[in-house]
Amino acid sequence: MNPPEAADTGVQAAHVDADLLVLHKPPGLLCVPGRGPDKQDCLSARAQQRWPGALIVHRLDQATSGLVLMARHPDAQRRLSHAFAERQVHKRYQAVVQGQLGGDDSAWHDIDLPIAADWARRPLRVIDHALGKPSLTRWRALAHDTAARTTRIELEPVTGRTHQLRVHLAAIGHPIVGDALYADAAAQAKAPRLLLHASHLAFTHPVTGELITLEWAADF
Repeated sequence: MNPPEAADTGVQAAHVDADLLVLHKPPGLLCVPGRGPDKQDCLSARAQQRWPGALIVHRLDQATSGLVLMARHPDAQRRLSHAFAERQVHKRYQAVVQGQLGGDDSAWHDIDLPIAADWARRPLRVIDHALGKPSLTRWRALAHDTAARTTRIELEPVTGRTHQLRVHLAAIGHPIVGDALYADAAAQAKAPRLLLHASHLAFTHPVTGELITLEWAADF
């Protein structure tokens, strides 16, 4: 069962201690403030109302829901940021994609395609074999919906490029349902939101050394 919302902020917490927070970000909410007065409501601002001094360590796309790790003081932020940079934080996502993807064996597969910024259409990203940065995503099929022609999958980003999961899945012909940036009209129309959720987070606590493993089920 997912924990209740923290009072007055709409923020739900999966883990709270003196050094860090793991919060659930709802879809449509920014992680940090954007440009303009209409983009000041965000996860970090809401967290700071409840836990003053909370600091961002990593981000999810605005359209993506799920687990976000924050630090409660600068030393924890530094250590956690280093853990992300060294790929010591284990993340998994769930998504629903267009089409029938994968077989029935739940085997893991790789998408190894370089990603670059699409400067003419920022903030979009593209597959670019000449200029793109190496990008690797692992995925496996969890369930098929034959009637809807969709597949629920689990994803594990090995690298952490902007829009990596969305770009990689679109590139292999199976865009995430509800993706307003990378899916065709048919896939967009199947859901009112992007069906991508950060469901699993595992890392070593920066102060105690304890292994922290957290799950938060997708609501789609």
